[in-house]
Amino acid sequence: MKESEQEQRQSSTATETEEEDEHQAQEQEPVPVVKAIGPKADVSLLDQHSRLKKEAEARNVSEREKQLKEEQKILESVAEKTALMGVAELAKGIQYQESIQTGWQPPKHIQDMPESRHNRVRRKHHILVEGESLPAPIKTFKEMKFPKPLLSCLKKMGIKAPTPIQIQGIPTVLSGRDMIGIAFTGSGKTIVFTLPLMMFCLEQEKRLPFIRDEGPYGLIICPSRELARQTNDIIVSISQYMENEGFPAIRSGLCIGGVAVKEQMDVIHKGVHVLVATPGRLMDMLAKKMINLDVCRYLCMDEADRMIDMGFEEDVRTIFSYFKGQRQTLLFSATMPKKIQNFARSALVHPVTVNVGRAGAASLAIIQEVEYLKQEEKMVQLLHALQRTPPPVLIFSEKKQDVDAIHEYLLLKGVEAVSIHGGKDQEERTLSVQQFRAKQKDVLVATDVASKGLDFPEIHHVINYDMPDDIENYVHRIGRTGRRGKTGIATTFVNKNCDESILLDLKHLLIESKQKIPPFLATMVSENEQFLAMGGEVGCSYCGGLGHRITDCPKLEAMQSKQANNIGRKDYLASGAADW
Repeated sequence: MKESEQEQRQSSTATETEEEDEHQAQEQEPVPVVKAIGPKADVSLLDQHSRLKKEAEARNVSEREKQLKEEQKILESVAEKTALMGVAELAKGIQYQESIQTGWQPPKHIQDMPESRHNRVRRKHHILVEGESLPAPIKTFKEMKFPKPLLSCLKKMGIKAPTPIQIQGIPTVLSGRDMIGIAFTGSGKTIVFTLPLMMFCLEQEKRLPFIRDEGPYGLIICPSRELARQTNDIIVSISQYMENEGFPAIRSGLCIGGVAVKEQMDVIHKGVHVLVATPGRLMDMLAKKMINLDVCRYLCMDEADRMIDMGFEEDVRTIFSYFKGQRQTLLFSATMPKKIQNFARSALVHPVTVNVGRAGAASLAIIQEVEYLKQEEKMVQLLHALQRTPPPVLIFSEKKQDVDAIHEYLLLKGVEAVSIHGGKDQEERTLSVQQFRAKQKDVLVATDVASKGLDFPEIHHVINYDMPDDIENYVHRIGRTGRRGKTGIATTFVNKNCDESILLDLKHLLIESKQKIPPFLATMVSENEQFLAMGGEVGCSYCGGLGHRITDCPKLEAMQSKQANNIGRKDYLASGAADW
């Protein structure tokens, strides 16, 4: 009995001891902490935002790189594989290694100046230069070593100081270097290639006078007859002024279609120093051996990109084949996309690229206004637009029949107007331009034959009756006003017939020029803007348009369509259809 009681007491004591130990253990065990729910709950919102932003940027970079690679493939696939050189030079593998040497040197004090000074001058005038052994920029015509009579002639023409393209371009040409010159319309590109050429011709004439049927020493090729005539007139007027001051006569010949060949040959037979020509007539006269390029050492292509775009590329290559030796080659334009710059470099020796502003940019001196109108409202609004500024005014239209309709309408309304387009004969075109330039007529209505390079005095207003199919043509058109430091107005009529791609290009051109954006353009968003949001570069790498990418380039699409049609036509003709 005692033993059982003792066992019970021991058992109860053991149980109590276990319970006490368990209770103490529970007291000693730490209270568990309830953690916040969520994978990044321990990271601040600011840090989370920063991390997400970096991830988004990384995704954008990879997408941008992928798109750029695709665009590069497209550009390489359409790049010209044949060099812009003469057929004979390509066949013989002739490559010139050194630039042509001239007798001109910059003044010693400029030669002694450090490169840092030259870079300061370029930065001040917004001049971008590419190339090897760059010639120094020169800020006055006197320091360029032009003779006093020529300086007086320039002052008489209202040219007192060089423009940015002239500051860098003229020393480059005088040095004998090949050059690609890009500057906005009205910046004085013509002076860059005409003055050095006249100096070279004077040098040749003094050494050994040109005899009958000799020449030309310099060849200037222009895409339109009007531009060729204007360039020739500048050379003739400067030459006459210099001749009156006792310098040898510099004879210039004009070689364009629509004019009797005999009239042109009478000038050429006397021996010409300079020949200004359009590609078609020049090709014809070279093929018939009416002229030769045996002594020609200077070639300038004005509005070079337009000539290549207009289908003159093979003509230019053939013209190159008529040269008997190396020539100094100059290419000029206001709009020259990279694809044409790269293509053109194949024909140049150690070229210097002088760029004032972005290639294809509009002049900041032009106030650009865009109006959305129905087709039937255009004629009435045209009269309202004409009343906004005093004459002279230029009106552009895409179609010849529209030019004729506008011209007739203005005459009925009592407006003193003339018109030009490719369907008119050369005599009528020349007379219209002369009357407008002499301010005998208030309005000139024209197709794009008047948009490239023509310089009219004091154009106050350019009206685009319709938007051109190419943004480069728009830049050339409005560039007829706002020239020589003056302000001009450009009014453009658009409607639903305009292609969305060209309107997007126009929108971005207006943004770049800090112009007012009409509401209907502001609402349009392009793939290019989405690409810009990812940190990409602006514009198309093929044509230079700002509102689209190369994947949506209308110019590239048109070119490929044209090539496909030509292939189909060749196949059709090859099948025997030509016999019909």
